[in-house]
Amino acid sequence: MALVHDRCICLRKFEYSETSQILTLFSRDHGLLRAIAKGAHRRTKAGASKFDGGIDLLDIGQAVFSHDPSRDLSTLTEWSLREGHLELRNHLRSMYLGQYAAELLSFLVEEHDPHPALFVALEKCLAELSTSRREEAFLGFELELLRQAGYLAELMMCVLCHQELSDREPAAFSPARGGMVCRSCLPQVAQTMPFDFRLLRLAQGLLRLPRVDGSIQRLPRLTRHQSDPINRLILSHIEHTLGRRMRMSAYIFEK
Repeated sequence: MALVHDRCICLRKFEYSETSQILTLFSRDHGLLRAIAKGAHRRTKAGASKFDGGIDLLDIGQAVFSHDPSRDLSTLTEWSLREGHLELRNHLRSMYLGQYAAELLSFLVEEHDPHPALFVALEKCLAELSTSRREEAFLGFELELLRQAGYLAELMMCVLCHQELSDREPAAFSPARGGMVCRSCLPQVAQTMPFDFRLLRLAQGLLRLPRVDGSIQRLPRLTRHQSDPINRLILSHIEHTLGRRMRMSAYIFEK
């Protein structure tokens, strides 16, 4: 089986034995894949290790692995750490957001489906999460992930009548319908989430911003009072669409 070289981000890990790991990796040119790193924690007497002593969550490395989309599990043969995000690990909120981004990507992107621009966007997001711009960096990546994966909710117009939403009338979000519902159509929908129109306009503005290499540019500074309600709306949409709960959401919205 041919071996390939690619830059990867570790999204999930499972300690398979005392020395081995099973990993979910997001590679730049080969997409999402699951791989076993046999002997990941094993070192020679001289201290050498072909996996740098083990791979941690959100590590970025240059990897060598077998690539066969017909198999459920690839074999990782080499790993050279390029970025361990030490600054990110010094801030709990930043680490939670990074792990949440990894969780969302692992469920929203199909295996072996390359998304090079999304890889660049995640790499940039992880670098910015350790700064004071963590809230807007995460939200920008989250919106771009939904857009590229085809899961973006309808935020520009009413999903029922397809009319542009007016800032003079209340509107609400319907997870079941996958978007916003205007005041006139609200009686037709059983369960909706009220949503502040100022925050809706903010989310719409973010979606209109220019992109470079899959990353939204010129993101405005955001506080948690602005980002948390939008993230909650997106979470309700994702969980309804996938039919499962996101594990990291409990940590993202804690005070």
